Amino acid sequence: MFKKILIANRGEIALRIIRTCKEMGISTVAVYSTADKESLHVRFADEAVCIGPPSSAQSYLDISKIMAAVEITNADAVHPGYGFLAENADFAEVCESYGVKFIGPSASMIQQMGDKVTAKETMIAANVPVVPGSDGLVADVKKGLEISKKIGYPVIIKATAGGGGKGMRIVWKAEDFENQWNMARQEAKASFGNDGIYIEKFVEEPRHIEFQIVGDQYGTVAHMSERDCSLQRRHQKLLEESPSPFMTDELREKMGQAAIDAGKSINYEGVGTVEFLVDKHRNFYFMEMNTRIQVEHPVTEEVIDHDLIKEQIKIAAGIKISGKNYYPQLHAIEVRINAEDSLNDFRPSPGLIKSFHSPKGHGVRVDTHVYAGYAVPPYYDSMIAKLICKAQTRKECITKMKRALDEFIVEGIHTTVPFHKAIMNEEKFNGEGVHTGFLADFDFDKVKKYLDK
Repeated sequence: MFKKILIANRGEIALRIIRTCKEMGISTVAVYSTADKESLHVRFADEAVCIGPPSSAQSYLDISKIMAAVEITNADAVHPGYGFLAENADFAEVCESYGVKFIGPSASMIQQMGDKVTAKETMIAANVPVVPGSDGLVADVKKGLEISKKIGYPVIIKATAGGGGKGMRIVWKAEDFENQWNMARQEAKASFGNDGIYIEKFVEEPRHIEFQIVGDQYGTVAHMSERDCSLQRRHQKLLEESPSPFMTDELREKMGQAAIDAGKSINYEGVGTVEFLVDKHRNFYFMEMNTRIQVEHPVTEEVIDHDLIKEQIKIAAGIKISGKNYYPQLHAIEVRINAEDSLNDFRPSPGLIKSFHSPKGHGVRVDTHVYAGYAVPPYYDSMIAKLICKAQTRKECITKMKRALDEFIVEGIHTTVPFHKAIMNEEKFNGEGVHTGFLADFDFDKVKKYLDK
């Protein structure tokens, strides 16, 4: 087992990893930018190293600075968390060359799944269902129009190196194709330095359902069931739950096996997530694979009573997994508490938190790195906390979440707490859940009644 792990990340996920390491008797090293000097992950790590100014490019994304911190602290492993360098094949390769264990898959596995075109080709070879679309990258507008006509509108243009909705455009008719194509390429180039584009059939009213998988160094892959991540804004998840209210036992078995097949196709090592689109007829299609821990991993932890960070560390240390598949025993919902103004297009709301009170009680969990007196910096992702509730049934879980949100007090900045209160009282959400386009028609005036509650 590792003696010391450096966490190449910040905020709540860094603190989350530190907690598990302490329980396993492993020393921890936090890295931080000058903007994060007062963050709790810095306070609770055994050691902390400043790696630069607030800019991510000069701190959390600077591989040379992180490896320097590894060297001066004698860490024997690096946990990348999520975001930043978590799916950076070069970083994984550098760690390997230094003789430091990257807690995650190998560089080649990250490369195979990181490029969406390559990932799709790999899934086709593994007989995992994929969305109809182009065979690889599309060379130009003319070819794109031909493909779109063949598979039928609407289509979705996607950046091969994309993520978080960037470089992605939905096209409903041929006349709009060229303009959307140009915008997708420009955004992809600016965001990822790669303007490669491919095209897929746009699945209308889809559910975004993902399967948690684990794979060890000996070829064994298993799944830990699904999470429903369909409530999204511009392809960014806002709420996740398990089990999916749209799921059936038969569909779970089919999707779970497809997720395992996806992992086995690349001899996957570590904790990962296979993401699917599921149409209203419950046909499912591979979308992408995330080769890291997910923001929403606590949802799975709560319904199967399993520490996924611990699982990651054990796999990286060469410990075999059982090969057993896990299924939800309870219902859990996670909402992301972001420093954003949901009534103004979710505009970021950095600033000083004057008062902070997180909810407590049976079946309530809060993962956060902030506190009263903490200044939310404007340089990073706006998420300041995750609120997770679990109960015997979905109905009970929603009721518990309503109570917990009423207890969640953050003063000094805008947050998404009122938005989530409105969602918990939405009739469609209380039914079979919602599809990914739900917020396009949502009446945000409903949020106003919860602003002062």
